[in-house]
Amino acid sequence: MGKWLLANVRVFDGSLLTDPTDVTVEGGVISSVGGGRPGDADVVDGAGATLLPGLIDAHTHADEPGLRQALTFGVTTELDLASMPDTMIPLRNSVATSFDLADVRSASFGLTTPDGHPHQLRQEMNDPVWPTATHPDQVQDFVDGRIAEGADYIKILIEDGHTLGASLPTLTPDVVDAAVRAGHERGKLVLAHALTFAATQIALDAGADGLTHLFVDQPHTDELIARIADSGMFVIPTLSTLASITGQRNGADLANDVRVRPKLSPEWFDNLSRSWGFQQPHEFQYALDTVTALHVAGVDVLAGTDAAHLGGYGMAHGASLHDEMRLLILAGFSPAEALNAATSVPAARFGLHERGTIRPGARADLILVDGDPTETISHTLSLLGVWREGVRLDPAAVNPT
Repeated sequence: MGKWLLANVRVFDGSLLTDPTDVTVEGGVISSVGGGRPGDADVVDGAGATLLPGLIDAHTHADEPGLRQALTFGVTTELDLASMPDTMIPLRNSVATSFDLADVRSASFGLTTPDGHPHQLRQEMNDPVWPTATHPDQVQDFVDGRIAEGADYIKILIEDGHTLGASLPTLTPDVVDAAVRAGHERGKLVLAHALTFAATQIALDAGADGLTHLFVDQPHTDELIARIADSGMFVIPTLSTLASITGQRNGADLANDVRVRPKLSPEWFDNLSRSWGFQQPHEFQYALDTVTALHVAGVDVLAGTDAAHLGGYGMAHGASLHDEMRLLILAGFSPAEALNAATSVPAARFGLHERGTIRPGARADLILVDGDPTETISHTLSLLGVWREGVRLDPAAVNPT
């Protein structure tokens, strides 16, 4: 990995923007920010550019092609929120030795009921038998099974399907309660998929640590916002997904950006350009208004996209996180706050303390961009360089011709 130095670069350290300085990396770790230039370091000129921590997508469903594409867009870590262990276990082994893939953490299987979400979306995918639960007594075995597979946190799916154009069996509140208790007893965060107001209340009642979506079926209430704030829960709104569910065209606009389209295969270009359209367009404003209220109330909001496989319309690994930050700004975030939501905030909430920041001792997951994204968030797409653990991704992958 060697020793190298980015010279004369503005640094967004995961919280604030600094004046131009030098950042030195040695052995995959940031060794200094400012100070003298070591004579034995290779120098990369960063004049006029901004150095950011590698971006963290706090909600994906990962596979090897997705992690490869994510890294080309400066997403150096994905937090997978449901996957097949026979895919994820070998994938994590590959990530440990391959520097052209984003790193990944995973929940393994999410807890659902027989024939519950997301089975209706995966009928042609040849999944193994998906472990489920219909009674609280079955939940501890589920949690222990996921931990044995290497799960970093536990995912539960409170989904009756109507927001997604279906009618599905769903977890009962007593099963949700048991899942949260079982996860906490094993020292794991427990995250709840909830796309409706009612499901959100169930997750709150159970004491879940985070919401992996927002509801779009009705406006928020002051009482609900206060409950979320008082609980200490964090929220991953996945505005990109909610935009797709409500038929917005932001995915198509993103796909046609000249900094995006060359990095997408024709299949992924088509996938990003489409949308689900299950709900009415005006309902997207419910989500934006809820994010605004959460932000004002001091709730930690994390940037996540729900990027998955082809057929998850309106999202693409890597690219969509940049638009997720733009959508957060529509909800009242400053550009710096949107950057925090994709760097330091998810790192802190998921215990990845060596990421999401630029400081001595931090992991050298870094992206260099042309311009100043604390003024114009879309500058994050103007990538000049991507490094994972100090290893630079082939510039042709970052800036294809």
